[in-house]
Amino acid sequence: MKSAEIAQQLWNLLWNSYRDRVNYVRIYQQMIEEAGGSIANDHIAFRTLRLTIDQNGHSIQLGIPYLAKIAIALGYQQAGEYHFPEQFLHAHHYVHPEQDNYDLPKLFISELVVDDLPENMAALIKQTVQSAEFTQYPDHLALDSLDTLDQQTLLTQLAYLFKRPWQPPNKSAVEQINTVSQYGAWVMLYGYSVNHFTGYVNRHQTAQYQTIEQTIAGLTNLGVPMKSLIEGSSESGLCQTATQAVIEQSWVEDDTGNLIQIPWPYAYYEIAERHQIKSLASDFMLFEGFLSAQAKQLFEMTQHSNQYPSKI
Repeated sequence: MKSAEIAQQLWNLLWNSYRDRVNYVRIYQQMIEEAGGSIANDHIAFRTLRLTIDQNGHSIQLGIPYLAKIAIALGYQQAGEYHFPEQFLHAHHYVHPEQDNYDLPKLFISELVVDDLPENMAALIKQTVQSAEFTQYPDHLALDSLDTLDQQTLLTQLAYLFKRPWQPPNKSAVEQINTVSQYGAWVMLYGYSVNHFTGYVNRHQTAQYQTIEQTIAGLTNLGVPMKSLIEGSSESGLCQTATQAVIEQSWVEDDTGNLIQIPWPYAYYEIAERHQIKSLASDFMLFEGFLSAQAKQLFEMTQHSNQYPSKI
């Protein structure tokens, strides 16, 4: 099986799980399809921690390299790099040379530079991830010879990597981290779970929802809570917005060692529309990258609010 086909099936597995958890996605899909259109995802976003831990004699990088190893093995190539110093974040995006043939989304993988946080906050994160179990760490899989593994076994092993590998974090630690990095608190709770998929307006193929503005209006009319602003413009090459994040009950450990659940934002569904921009050769081409200022605003869509009541 070609790596592009494996990637296609893996993202479909993650998409189905994400769609089950984020009900706004199902509303969006039904809205577009009832209008005679179709949906496709522009990109998938993942969050990580720039940290290295030692486990069973192995040095394990928890940041971008953790997921990049999988992406590269599946045929993806790095196409961009982004820095967000105010949020202690760094990111890469990846594209697949056969993305058009296999309808493969781009990947946007970011990482929290943990050592840039205040020392006491960094220590809380490092303490949390020490409980990780990496029995199926990417280095343990035959990523350089994917065709040697049984298809279903391979997909199961790959999908397993997109979870939280450490034990439920301490509740007070999550709350403390959230005061300096809501991103860090999110990763402590959700690990390598999909942060968001992105509906691609250009692929709607229906006159009713040709633009991002029409799509927002349709979702709003169906009761989907949306981000108040559209990031970007046609001149920038990329317009983006998102639903609000769904709230999940997440397992944490209280100060007595008992497991309890607390409400926390999990994921939103992003909507993107791409535009033609002038290239260096003076002709026009579709903008395929990302814009740091816009990504910075969308990171905040998983900001936690104290309005959520805790649930034991």
